[in-house]
Parts: sequence; structure tokens; C-alpha cells
Amino acid sequence: MKKIVIKSTTCAFLGLLLSGCVGSNAVTGKVTEFNIKTVDNRYARAGVNFLLAPVYGISTAADYVVFNALEFWTGKNPINGSPHIFDTETESFIEVNDKIDPNLRDAPIKTSSSHNVIRSSQITEIDENSFEMTFNYESGETTTLKGVKSNDMVSFYMNEELVSITTIERLEDFIGKQA
Repeated sequence: MKKIVIKSTTCAFLGLLLSGCVGSNAVTGKVTEFNIKTVDNRYARAGVNFLLAPVYGISTAADYVVFNALEFWTGKNPINGSPHIFDTETESFIEVNDKIDPNLRDAPIKTSSSHNVIRSSQITEIDENSFEMTFNYESGETTTLKGVKSNDMVSFYMNEELVSITTIERLEDFIGKQA
């Protein structure tokens, strides 16, 4: 019974977290920016892109599992500070905002006024089963995302607090779909 409760709780948590996986993919955008700035030749950039394939996989997973979800639920990208793409004003085929409660029109979690844009980030392999991504904010604050592999599972921690768990198979499937 205890295993069923743990699995149900984990599935509900992941469903809630991953429901916001649509976003601007800012971490992957930073990797792409690095790729483009590395060299000025399109063919050399293609070679760098090939060499960065594992980094793109990690950055895309970080975007989908953590940063896009944060962007969705807060309405603001935690890396570049831009509003979530779903909050873009555009001509819509179906308009519902004027027919629903105003509380359902904006992101439910507001960021603090001290929230600011990430100035730099760094990925470090700790060992064969774990990595860390460190984010340095303009305010001088630092945040650390850590991924730890244990058997066929990967746990993600933000500042040592567990934020998500997934399987290696799901990450591989996801990365395969991105290629």
C-alpha cells in the first residue's frame, strides 16, 4: 500500500510539474548562442553543434523538466526574465478570457520583486552519475540544479531540494524526439 501511495504522489507531482513544459527553452537557447558565437563559419558551427549534442540533450531536459515549468507557473522565464509565450497578446481564433474568472488569466505563482535575470551558468560533471548546473543572477545570488542518476532513475534537486524524478528511459525518449 505504501508503494502505491508513493507512486501516486510522485505521478501527481510530476504531472503538475511537467504540465508547464511549454516555454521558451532558454537554457537550450544559451547553448545555441554559445554554439553560434564559437566560430563564424556555418560548416564549423555545424561541427560544433554535433560535438555539443550531449549538452543540447541535457539543456533541453533541464528546460522541459525545470525551467519551462517555472516559466509556465510564474509567467516569467527564470533565465532571461521574458514573459511566458502563452501570455503573448495576439489575435485569437477563440476568445475566452472575457468569459472566465480573472484569476484564471494569469500565472498563479508570482515571482518576488527581487527575482532577476541569470547572468551566467555553468555545467559541471561531478561524477559518472551526477552533474550540477550553477546559475549566477545579476543580484549576485546563485542557484544550483543537480541531477543524480540512481539505477534507472534520475532525481533533480534545486538548491538541495528535490524538485523532480524521472526515468532514464523517459529522458532518452525525450532526447530522441528532439533530434
